Amino acid sequence: MSAAKRPIEIAPSILPADFSRLGEQLQQLDTAGADRIHWDVMDGVFVPNLTVGPDVVKSCRAATDMMFEAHLMVENPDLLAPLYVEAGCELITIHVESTRHLDRTLHVVKDAGARAAVTMNPATPLCSIDNVLHLVDMVLIMTVNPGFGGQAYIEAQERKVTELAHQIGARGLDIDIEVDGGIKPSTIAAATRAGANVFVAGSAVFGHPGGLATAISELRSLAQDAQ
Repeated sequence: MSAAKRPIEIAPSILPADFSRLGEQLQQLDTAGADRIHWDVMDGVFVPNLTVGPDVVKSCRAATDMMFEAHLMVENPDLLAPLYVEAGCELITIHVESTRHLDRTLHVVKDAGARAAVTMNPATPLCSIDNVLHLVDMVLIMTVNPGFGGQAYIEAQERKVTELAHQIGARGLDIDIEVDGGIKPSTIAAATRAGANVFVAGSAVFGHPGGLATAISELRSLAQDAQ
């Protein structure tokens, strides 16, 4: 079931982008109909990969008016979150597994002037966010183990999405459910039926033979039809 038929949003991940012309690619995604940009921020410690710092995000902020969300896969989110807000990210998502004091870290994000979201790895149970759900605008359920693009979708995470959607509805909260990992035409409908409404897609967008606009339109249509 979907989260009260919230608007479907497609959030391309920048991981497969050509970083030598990142600003241009963001403009192309904007023209193609993307709803927001998903910045995968990896520090090489929390996950075995290294991506973009806040200066890269800041240098691209003028390229588009689309919302920037920073998915912080980092060991020290309290230190880094304000830097990505300052760089132009309106939404910051914090991994449950990255901080001992999740409530405090979410307040760090909000105090910096951004909306806060929380992320869970596939093995992390929903009960870990029971006491902070009222603080967030979005929950991101990882449908792969984080760290690399192009991984296979973990279908078992749909149960977690559905349970989360029920909890949000029961508590009367205004929260988006985002899924990230293996989202493509063959998986997006099931993720939508489970309850998600925001979809991070990297390879499925940048690798589509029909181009960015066709990829985004196809994903959106499949999700809307599944609501």
